[in-house]
Amino acid sequence: MRGWRGRPRAGPGRWALLALLAGTAAAPVAAADPVAVSASANWAGYAAVGAPGGPAVVFTSATGTWRQVAVACSPADAGAAAAVWVGLGGYDLGSRAVEQIGTDADCDAAGAPVYYAWYELVPGPRVKLALPVRPGDLVTASVSVVGTGLVLQLRNRTRNALVTERVTPAGPLDLSSAEWIAEAPSLCAASCRPLPLADFGAVTFSRIAAVGNHVAGTLTAPTWSAVPLRLVPRPGSATPAGTAPPSLAAPDGRSFTVAWLADATASAPAG
Repeated sequence: MRGWRGRPRAGPGRWALLALLAGTAAAPVAAADPVAVSASANWAGYAAVGAPGGPAVVFTSATGTWRQVAVACSPADAGAAAAVWVGLGGYDLGSRAVEQIGTDADCDAAGAPVYYAWYELVPGPRVKLALPVRPGDLVTASVSVVGTGLVLQLRNRTRNALVTERVTPAGPLDLSSAEWIAEAPSLCAASCRPLPLADFGAVTFSRIAAVGNHVAGTLTAPTWSAVPLRLVPRPGSATPAGTAPPSLAAPDGRSFTVAWLADATASAPAG
């Protein structure tokens, strides 16, 4: 378990406070998985970090492409959510910052799907983007450090639309990791709890790339390690049995798939 991160989520007539819980467990979560994954309460995908025993890596850019997932919503699924994003930071236990941009597919209070784009510099609030997003749209996201600021970009290739945000962070950045994540956000009031992970089917990240210590690479770059993360609901959490394991990364490190599974004991997809 890593740490809670505050973030808002669209709700009926207001923004409700959410949080990100990043992190890993020391042991693989299921022998049936094709990769030795680590457990997270709400992240599924890959994090690039410095190689064990190697020099620290400062990541200054991350990018990835995916098709916007369509969530299966019904009145019984109200409040479920699935976010897909690319970002920097937030993996380390002591991290207090995450720099990320992506899309959400949520089930609203009536059980209807809602799709939107956003970026967030944790611990600051989420910012909704005026970028149209519909199921099946091909989107590319990137986060890059430029000087003392950040450039966050989201391109909807299907609709030929682009949003670029140039931001000067109010506090220090966390550049110790890069991530490609499908996430179940968490609702925070007096305490935080993960929301049910909406059934998004599967999402494939492609065109994965990062820059660490001024060297460009993918998930299989020799200068850092790629840590697979499987979303595993905590006992008694709002997520019934839904889980999301990552597949093996492609040999060139430029793609992988995360699949929603109703049975937490089921195996991850291969390939």
